[in-house]
Amino acid sequence: MAALLENRILLSSVLAWLVAQVLKLSIELVRTGRVDLRYLVSPGGMPSAHSALVTSLATAVGRESGLASPLFALAAVFASVVMYDAAGVRQAMNIQARILNRMLDELFTQHAFSERRLRELLGHTPLEVFAGFVLGLAVGIASTS
Repeated sequence: MAALLENRILLSSVLAWLVAQVLKLSIELVRTGRVDLRYLVSPGGMPSAHSALVTSLATAVGRESGLASPLFALAAVFASVVMYDAAGVRQAMNIQARILNRMLDELFTQHAFSERRLRELLGHTPLEVFAGFVLGLAVGIASTS
């Protein structure tokens, strides 16, 4: 356990994720005037915690191992895939879930239908991914200095 707590790369990544999740909660509090603790673990919203985590990981690995290292290459490719998925594939799922939920609402308003609605807040806009990237970059640099 002590070795995990000394791993600056891991701590940097977890810190970036935690800061992003707290920022989501804070932004939602300002936007709606109420605290919704689900934002601490939600997969969507501003900023992207996934992007913050993987960018901080790649930044910390690059600073510790060097930009020419195979570990940095692995972390950078991994970060790119995660951010592409967050803004692309998962955002498309977001739109599909919204449409399907609307169809269910329209089709089954007169009938008893107790199916669970699809989660609509899954993906990120490019701005949310970029904000997560900037946050992860900042945390990765600050935590490995």
